[in-house]
Amino acid sequence: MLRLVSLKLGRLYRYVKLAVLGSLAAALVLNTHSLLASLQRNELSERRFLQLNKCPACWGTSWCRKFLNGQLRLESWGRLRLFDFFNVKNVYFARYGEPREGSRRVVLKRLGSAQELADIDTKICRRATGRGRCDLLQALHATEFASLNGDVRLLTPDAVEGWSDLVHCPSQRLLDRLVRRYAETKDSGSFLLRNLKDSERMQLLITLAFNPEPLVLQSFPSDEGWPFAKYLGACGRMVAVNYVGEELWSYFNAPWEKRVDLAWQLMEIAEQLTNNDFEFALYLLDVSFDNFAVGPRDGKVIIVDAENVLVADKRLIRQNKPENWDVWYESKFDDCDKEACLSFSKEILCARVTVDHNYYAICQNLLSRHATWRGTSGGLLHDPPAEIAKDGRLEALLDECANPKKRYGRFQAAKELREYLAQLSNNVR
Repeated sequence: MLRLVSLKLGRLYRYVKLAVLGSLAAALVLNTHSLLASLQRNELSERRFLQLNKCPACWGTSWCRKFLNGQLRLESWGRLRLFDFFNVKNVYFARYGEPREGSRRVVLKRLGSAQELADIDTKICRRATGRGRCDLLQALHATEFASLNGDVRLLTPDAVEGWSDLVHCPSQRLLDRLVRRYAETKDSGSFLLRNLKDSERMQLLITLAFNPEPLVLQSFPSDEGWPFAKYLGACGRMVAVNYVGEELWSYFNAPWEKRVDLAWQLMEIAEQLTNNDFEFALYLLDVSFDNFAVGPRDGKVIIVDAENVLVADKRLIRQNKPENWDVWYESKFDDCDKEACLSFSKEILCARVTVDHNYYAICQNLLSRHATWRGTSGGLLHDPPAEIAKDGRLEALLDECANPKKRYGRFQAAKELREYLAQLSNNVR
């Protein structure tokens, strides 16, 4: 009976697969002319494709001249709108060319799915008119984004607190940094909100509320050693960032020596984001193999998805001294049956100076035997060489880092794991 059911399911799967392939083939035949036209034209120079008509309810305009002048072109299949169905995240690969520098690969992001972008318009309309549809540009002037106008001197915590993960618990020092480093203005460098043009101010606030990833990349730039992709510019609802390399996932079965080096870098990133001279703790709330990429030449690990980053100002915590502010906080292990699970309290992350969240996130979701991704298990450090497996130290440190048995065990395990991985890396080079 079970065999009969499995056979029927197998046939059903094949029929569905053939039906999907047939539908795609039919669509290709019926739309051959439009597909060829898509390959020939450059949509990245079209205002409608960039959604420039949405501005200032957009991400910026600093790169519009480059887009509209045809300096960016989508790569191969990215030009075919037929495949947008599979591109749920609205991420595109393109070539960017400067006359004297040749071309290089860049990544373009709409910062949301088609539905999420439509929801932005709906939310703006509802905030302004109570209805789901409206004249977007008129509606903007009846929202809180317009209330922070040219008469407002500073962007203050009480005005934006809780808008997104980035400003779940903002300090004035953080907000001044966001405004001063805002890249979508010609006159950057001032922390005064009133120095921005009305359109620039609106763009900054909408980005902060709906997807603050560009502001994370601008405020903690790669040029200063932060482990994030380099922000290049925006036009309408399209943001350009530097192409880093293949996702970390593609290195899951790389040689052991390579995986050890990548694991060491990941732990170094966790340390840097947790403890740095600027006393900003950047907590990664979404940690998975597709949120990191590896440079093909230098082998450097970079964070390529920074939408869900919470920034806590340690100076402010020490100043305000909330309850238990100086008690070390240990994140609870989350043994769930889904991929990339994390257990955390944003309120606690905002109220403690010493937190092990980043170590926990990296160890549980990327390195240890608890890490699962795309049907695999065992984490990046799976199947170590026999002598390392026999020694047992690596497995013990990974287990304690992911699911500590001793009080404050993760803090010590993370420190020892970084040192041990550095030692292994040196040994294998």
